[in-house]
Amino acid sequence: MAIQFESNVKHISYSQERVYGVLSDLNNMERMRDKLDEMKSKLEGKIEGMSFDRDSLSIKVQGINLTLRIIEREPMKCIKFEGDKTPIPMNLWIQILPVSEEESKIKVTIRAEVNMFMKAMVSKPLQEGVEKLAETLARIPY
Repeated sequence: MAIQFESNVKHISYSQERVYGVLSDLNNMERMRDKLDEMKSKLEGKIEGMSFDRDSLSIKVQGINLTLRIIEREPMKCIKFEGDKTPIPMNLWIQILPVSEEESKIKVTIRAEVNMFMKAMVSKPLQEGVEKLAETLARIPY
């Protein structure tokens, strides 16, 4: 069974092109290390480690290694990720829409394949995670 979670729409004070340019190359995460560390501290030690290259992001969360790999880039509009050896099959995508020349908005969506038993266990963490990720992306200095 597929379950899907969407964040609230977040406004960003940077252009759609600029936001896409940063998020579509995960090497850019290095310059955001302080915001990522701030997010890690808010999650009270749940995130134990993080690494990235141009196309993938690996996070260790409560002893579980998660790797998300970019599988599709739709210029200026959307970046799609797929879980690589994740405990449950999942996809994540970040949609970026223009608001004005210097402002855009984003929404983060996660879709996971789970059975009925797993749905009860993962629904709350996935909804919280998608919202925290969107909030963090909205605060990044692009």
